[in-house]
Amino acid sequence: MPALPVLLPLTGLFFLISSQVVSGSTVLHPVTCVTRGADLMEDGLVVLCPPDCAQWRMTVFGTGVYAAVSSVCGAAVHRGILGPSGGPIRVHKLQGRHNYLSSYAHGIHSQALSHWTSSFSLTKPVNAPLELTSETSTTALPAAGPPVKKLLKKPSVKKALTGGNKDCQMDIAMVIDSSNNIGQRRFNLQKNFVAKLAAMLRVGQTGPHMGLIQASDVPKTEFLLTNYTQPKELLFAIKELAYLGGDTNTGKAIMHTAETFFNQEKGGRRGHPRVMVVLVDGWPSDDLDQAAMLARESGINVFLVSVAKPAPEELGMVRDKDFMKKAVCKDNGFFTYSIPSWFSTTKHVRPLTQRLCSLDGLLCSKTCYNSVNVGFLIDGSSSVGEGNFQLVLDFLAGVARSFDISDVGARVGAVQFTYDQRLEFGLFEHSNKEDAISALRRISYMSGGTSTGAAISYATQNLFRQAGRGRNFLIVVTDGQSYDDVRGPATAAQRQGVTIFSVGMAWAPMDDLRAMSSEPKESHTFFTREFTGLAEFIPPLVRGICRDFTENN
Repeated sequence: MPALPVLLPLTGLFFLISSQVVSGSTVLHPVTCVTRGADLMEDGLVVLCPPDCAQWRMTVFGTGVYAAVSSVCGAAVHRGILGPSGGPIRVHKLQGRHNYLSSYAHGIHSQALSHWTSSFSLTKPVNAPLELTSETSTTALPAAGPPVKKLLKKPSVKKALTGGNKDCQMDIAMVIDSSNNIGQRRFNLQKNFVAKLAAMLRVGQTGPHMGLIQASDVPKTEFLLTNYTQPKELLFAIKELAYLGGDTNTGKAIMHTAETFFNQEKGGRRGHPRVMVVLVDGWPSDDLDQAAMLARESGINVFLVSVAKPAPEELGMVRDKDFMKKAVCKDNGFFTYSIPSWFSTTKHVRPLTQRLCSLDGLLCSKTCYNSVNVGFLIDGSSSVGEGNFQLVLDFLAGVARSFDISDVGARVGAVQFTYDQRLEFGLFEHSNKEDAISALRRISYMSGGTSTGAAISYATQNLFRQAGRGRNFLIVVTDGQSYDDVRGPATAAQRQGVTIFSVGMAWAPMDDLRAMSSEPKESHTFFTREFTGLAEFIPPLVRGICRDFTENN
């Protein structure tokens, strides 16, 4: 019997039910064409893909093994195990990896991806499913089909939150409207909406963290990012929020949040995107310009969710008709979201969640400190000597310490060279600052000749490869004349999107240093006669990386 999908609204979560029954004893998990591998909690799940998924706009990364941000059904079509009529597939969860390969197969063009934290592969289930599950994905669902009578058991919000979504790691400040304008009834609907949003985001210890601020006459911080990372406690804290009343001073609330809320001593995590979701009932009572400017300069992604926007006859009462455009991180449509009424918020939980978890779209948190790939190319020739080599490592550790190195932040890697080259560690080998700096300090001195040109080519191929253009930086540290040409390899690296800073010591010729450096040469070339002078280059070098990153992004 063909599948009969239907959507049922249950406390803001939608469930796809199918009447398709085939032989076997495995539980069947209905999904949508755009459900991602990351949305599935268990290994070995058998999911039911709907028909005609090839007509949907599905994103797939990899070949054979797929990054967890890929559409499961899209990957199955690409793999050749799912046809136009849909059907069951088994999903095997795998560890993250580097260099997911791009390919075209069965009408699906999969994309390349340099790295992701988790993966999956797919097989046809040997035993076809018999039972249906009440769990579903966290991605948008296609249009509903004919209804069925039997309702599935409503899952608890606690279960939806358990563990945290590892693929949506960010710090979120919820700024809610507690003014006279919203009133007690709509304030309670707003709390319900925030609770559903937390459930859909899967806030938890290993996923997004959420804190909350109320906007009124004076902003009030209700709880910080780390106060409630257990699902039950978070939902209780939201439920217990007391209505304040007063003016809708949204600008004051944004300013208050931007100034201190994301500080590390208050629970902000280094390297994690900072997101501020601002809910406004109607329109704000104060100006947003200065507050929004501070938020942008602080690397905070401000989303403004307007509920019950002003009617045409009310526009004369609005102080600034463009308040939504001025408040957000960037006026490109991505950071503004409109909901017509507090009574219709349920259907907006999922699309807003998808937008918040689109890490590549969070432009304002992409600062030089958390978004660059920095490669260190280290001269290990005999002229350096063991003692000076340690001074070089101290210098590079100081540079690395300036950046927010993490799974979702900046990355560093290192290559040592003489006549030969040695990859000490790659960009994705160490996902926190302590491990990266420890790895730098453990590098053992090679000793030998000096072939800097060949080393630049090696580093370009083995460190950066598919990493993003406009954010790749190579710091070449050398103390002498290269035995080969440096200009050609440096030019080739720069054409591939790698910005080169040259740092010379002792007898390094200025002509070589300038030949390797990116334009303008003056700001990308450093020289000191003594190795002890390297430490003075740390601040201007970091500023140079940030300047280049800002100009190119």
